[in-house]
Amino acid sequence: MNRFAFAAIALLFMSATGNAGTVAPHPGWSVIDTKLSFSALVERLDAAVKAEKMGLVTAASASDAAKAAGFTIPGNRVVGVYRNDFARRMLAASVPAGIEAPIRFYVTENPDGTATLSYKTPSTVFAPYLDQGKDALKSLASELDAIFARIAVAATK
Repeated sequence: MNRFAFAAIALLFMSATGNAGTVAPHPGWSVIDTKLSFSALVERLDAAVKAEKMGLVTAASASDAAKAAGFTIPGNRVVGVYRNDFARRMLAASVPAGIEAPIRFYVTENPDGTATLSYKTPSTVFAPYLDQGKDALKSLASELDAIFARIAVAATK
C-alpha cells in the first residue's frame, strides 16, 4: 500500500510539471537558473544557509521519495530555513504568520542536468499578515529578504 501511495504521488508530480524541473518566474519569487548540477546546488545551498547562521529546519524531496518507490524523477528538494530569534519576533508581530515558517528554498533539476534555485521572498510570504504585525513584521521580512538574497547568491555563484 505504501509503495502504491509513493508511486501515485510520483506520477502526479510528473504529470503536474509539464517542464519537469524548471520553475518559471512569478511575482514575489526569486528564480535563479544555474550551471550547477542538482546535487552540487543542494550542497552549496546547505553551506550558504549555515554561513548566514540560519537553521536548516526542514527538507523534503519528491525525487528521494520517488526513488524509494522505484521511480526516477528529476531532482526536487524543498529546504525550510529559519532561526529562533526570527521566529520569536515574527510571533510577537503576528501569531497567524507562524504558519509560514520556515521560509523555503526550492531546488529543481532541469532537463539539461543543471539546477534552478527559487524561493518566495520573505516580504511576499509575510505580505498577507501585514495588517496585523504592521511595522514589526515588515521590518522582519525586509531583514530576511536581505539574508535570503545573500544565501541565494552564495549558493548559485
